[in-house]
Amino acid sequence: MFSLKEETMKKLKAIITKTAAIAVTLAFVFPTLMTPSAKAFPDGPIEFIIPFGAGGGADIEGRLLAKEMSKVLGVPVVPINKPGAGGAVTYTYVKNSKPDGQTVAWNSTSILTTTNIGNVPFDYNALDHIGRVEFQPMPFAVKADAPWKSLKDFAAACKKSPGTLKVANSSTGSATHLAAIALMNAIGCDAIHLPAGVKRRNATVLSGEADAMIAPLTATVNLVKAKKIRLLALPTENRSSVMPDVPTAKELGYNAVLDLFRGLSVAKGTALTVKAKLADAMFKAANSKAFTDLAEKKGFTIRPMMVGPFGDYLSQEDAKVVKIMKDAGLYQSKKK
Repeated sequence: MFSLKEETMKKLKAIITKTAAIAVTLAFVFPTLMTPSAKAFPDGPIEFIIPFGAGGGADIEGRLLAKEMSKVLGVPVVPINKPGAGGAVTYTYVKNSKPDGQTVAWNSTSILTTTNIGNVPFDYNALDHIGRVEFQPMPFAVKADAPWKSLKDFAAACKKSPGTLKVANSSTGSATHLAAIALMNAIGCDAIHLPAGVKRRNATVLSGEADAMIAPLTATVNLVKAKKIRLLALPTENRSSVMPDVPTAKELGYNAVLDLFRGLSVAKGTALTVKAKLADAMFKAANSKAFTDLAEKKGFTIRPMMVGPFGDYLSQEDAKVVKIMKDAGLYQSKKK
């Protein structure tokens, strides 16, 4: 269900081969582009920096991807958790690392949220980006026995009693918070946004502390299967193959689209050949049996993007994040 189709795989392999060939050609024609460290890459273990704590979705996915990349690169790719300030600790660490490819950030939508809420004095372009690995929608969920059977029901209840219904998210300014803001704005609901934290978010809905929540799909799949929560809508472009019966917000007439993505970034100025090798390893690791099996189990969609398309995608998603934050009074970019 989650592995790429044969035709897509062929296209990906062609892109990887072409990218590597271009990088090698450039290095031959313009040898100044090759630093000593680039020629030796990889030169020993690679630090794989995960912006969130152990045990969560980002950590589980990141650790497996790092393991599979190790097999491709022939050196240890070592997962290191550096949580804090919504990803700011990781992105600052990688930004300030040597541009030699030996330090890699396991990025996510957090590279856009943390830079636009003012947690760091730079924007997402302060790093070089290798590519996207996967994405997943962030469903709007309520408890299984909640009175709202549809998003329309929830919207009607909210309009009847504005400022009373609580919607839980991971933290203020997080991707889940912004998706919740976008969806509540779209349905005309004046809700209370509850920053419950990743570990408490689901519990607040199950206990009744919160009336609803926005969470990554991977955090809801098991609860849906256990019939503990109900998904009312997905603020994404297309229905998910994991939850095909859940409509998108757009299908229901509400313009709210914001996905969670994950990929790789390195320090600005990293050599083309190094980035090509990392991109090759990323693609092969993402499409390994172990990683595709995890995708099927957890519910994320493997959809790799190369540097160019990923750059366009980041620009598009950054514009969404900026607009949502500005509308909500959260935008505090400190880019110098």
